[in-house]
Amino acid sequence: MRIYHCLPLFIWTYVFHTVDAIPLQEKASSDLPSKRIVGLTKDDGKMLHRTKRGWMWNQFFLLEEYTGTDTQYVGKLHTDQDKGDGNLKYILTGDGAGSLFVIDENTGDIHAAKKLDREEKSLYILRAKAIDRKTGRQVEPESEFIIKIHDINDNEPKFTKDLYTASVPEMSGVGTSVIQVTATDADDANYGNSAKVVYSILQGQPYFSVDPESGIIKTALPDMSRENREQYQVVIQAKDMGGQMGGLSGTTTVNITLTDVNNSPPRFPQSTYQFNSPESVPLGTHLGRIKANDPDVGENAEMEYSIAEGDGADMFDVITDKATQEGIITVKQNLDFENKILYTLRVVASNTHPDPRFLHLGPFKDTATVKISVEDIDEPPVFSKISYLIEVDEDVKEGSIIGQVTAYDPDSMNNLIKYSVDRHTDMERIFSINAENGSIFTLKPLDRESSPWHNITVTATEINNSKQSSHIPVFIRILDINDHAPEFAMYYETFVCENAKPGQLIQTVSVMDKDDPPRGHKFFFEPVPEFPLNPNFTIVDNKDNTAGIMTRKDGYSRSKMNTYLLPILIFDNDYPIQSSTGTLTIRVCACDNQGNMQSCNAEALVLSAGLSTGALVAILLCVIILLVLVVLFAALKRQRKKEPLIISKDDVRDNIVTYNDEGGGEEDTQAFDIGTLRNPEAREDSKLRRDVMPETIFQIRRTVPLWENIDVQDFIHRRLKENDSDPSAPPYDSLATYAYEGNDSIADSLSSLESLTADCNQDYDYLSDWGPRFKKLADMYGGDESDRD
Repeated sequence: MRIYHCLPLFIWTYVFHTVDAIPLQEKASSDLPSKRIVGLTKDDGKMLHRTKRGWMWNQFFLLEEYTGTDTQYVGKLHTDQDKGDGNLKYILTGDGAGSLFVIDENTGDIHAAKKLDREEKSLYILRAKAIDRKTGRQVEPESEFIIKIHDINDNEPKFTKDLYTASVPEMSGVGTSVIQVTATDADDANYGNSAKVVYSILQGQPYFSVDPESGIIKTALPDMSRENREQYQVVIQAKDMGGQMGGLSGTTTVNITLTDVNNSPPRFPQSTYQFNSPESVPLGTHLGRIKANDPDVGENAEMEYSIAEGDGADMFDVITDKATQEGIITVKQNLDFENKILYTLRVVASNTHPDPRFLHLGPFKDTATVKISVEDIDEPPVFSKISYLIEVDEDVKEGSIIGQVTAYDPDSMNNLIKYSVDRHTDMERIFSINAENGSIFTLKPLDRESSPWHNITVTATEINNSKQSSHIPVFIRILDINDHAPEFAMYYETFVCENAKPGQLIQTVSVMDKDDPPRGHKFFFEPVPEFPLNPNFTIVDNKDNTAGIMTRKDGYSRSKMNTYLLPILIFDNDYPIQSSTGTLTIRVCACDNQGNMQSCNAEALVLSAGLSTGALVAILLCVIILLVLVVLFAALKRQRKKEPLIISKDDVRDNIVTYNDEGGGEEDTQAFDIGTLRNPEAREDSKLRRDVMPETIFQIRRTVPLWENIDVQDFIHRRLKENDSDPSAPPYDSLATYAYEGNDSIADSLSSLESLTADCNQDYDYLSDWGPRFKKLADMYGGDESDRD
């Protein structure tokens, strides 16, 4: 094939010998043939003529992917100035000159040195010139030419993806577009059919088809169901050369998924469901679950459950579990085995998102029958109310009945019931209850002011089964009775100026009452009946539960009366009326013209300055505490001036001094001499203790001298008694150490040093009588003197 395509080029090369060399820009700018151009210059205005160039070469075209053994011949350059004597030299520059394209500098023949690929580069622009070898000058102007690479079908079509993923709704009609695949061919689309791609389907029929030109994949079968098959794999082929034989091809895979549509109604797997429920279950209890199957997925499979009809529609309810698409049967009202033992319901499951296109397939709902059996159990007593509220006056007598609770056994046996009060809710045992009829009565007096409410719990228990019991709260409200008299809200103590005028207000008093009448408090103020008319002060009722104290005479004298006590009668308007008498203390003080107190007795003066008796007591306590702190500080400072018990840094408590002096033996006269210890007089000189501060009140007591021949043990015991009875000893444990060797042993010494001189007179024959264990020793010492030597 390559030779076939190259043959016209070779024929064309040898037929045409001379070609006019026209630069590319000239060819692009004008399609007219070469002609002489006339122009006038600025210098001499002469007519200029264009001369025809003497370049000659063949037109250059080249096929790609040349596989011959020789270099591929491209063409020949030639100029009219070449006489064939070898004086001219041809030079080639531009794209690929010297590497891809080489020229014979003597003949102008051009060859392709390497195999070319049009897909890498389809056009090469080169420049040629002829140079005189002797002068080095160009004999012709440099000219530009093109080498075009002709395409061959050497590239197969390639898809933009190796794997495509697509989806199409189920039940789609024939010809529904699914996805478009695209393949590209690197060959020249303008040259032959090398780049003309045709699509075909290799796998996926008869479900899908592909458009041969556009590559659009379409459905080929109607009403494909996702429930039957969801995934399809389609293989598409793209072939060049227009799909003709000999063309190159490529393939790709398309995974197609059928998406769901709501074309399947829900269906119950069974027509009847049976559940059991104890009669005592609380409201909202889940009795069981039912589920209708829907082959659709996602929101197309979502359904809702409801009760259509039945004798238990008011007693039960059904809710939808969105996570599992199940219907949950729940208790809506309290069940009673004695009233009814069996309920029948009709539950409907319907799709919440029906598709109008498929309504013709049937109703998208289903119905099932649910039967619920009520089981009898031993139920606890039931009170007639969920709670009780009892109101009682606070003056009710002890043992009075204030209310009653009632309960009954809901079972058919109707067991007897007894009542009791939960003592954890009535710790003070104020109330009690009749165990037979549930009457509540008081055990102690009531006081609204201390406890306005009492919350107790009453228990009803079956007599035959104490495990069956119920509890009910009972709220007892104590109603108020006017049993407290009003009294001053605080302790009042005021003053009056000596220069006061009649009618001046000196104090306003208010009162309080622990009672809480329903119409609110209303208090009245009057002078006491014993003194209906006070010559010094007037009590004015302000009608707002307060009273004002007014002066009644002109001027007061401290010298005559420095303190007035004004009794005030206070009473309320409730029934029965309660009253009390409050006394107001009024002191007479000296004031300025503006009524400001200047001088009074000691307590009044303090009051005018804003200090009460409690404040004075607090100030006095602070002064006492400061004085105590000063005394303690002085005592501590004086104590610190004393020197410490230990006056030397080398002294420590409970110290033991150890002398590791072995000595040099019996002949060492410089070592420690035990004779010092045996000479008590050597230790008679009492020395001051280094760990005790000497006091003047203690006299140094010298010990009685001991005899030289006294036993060392006796010496140590005496010293121990002296330390125990020493009043100047420190108040902590001390260790006094005395070296004591003791008397000589009654046994002879076993040392070989002392028995060395008497060894010759020692008889060791008795060792032979000691048995075989001492035989060796008897042989060593029991033999003759010559044997031992």
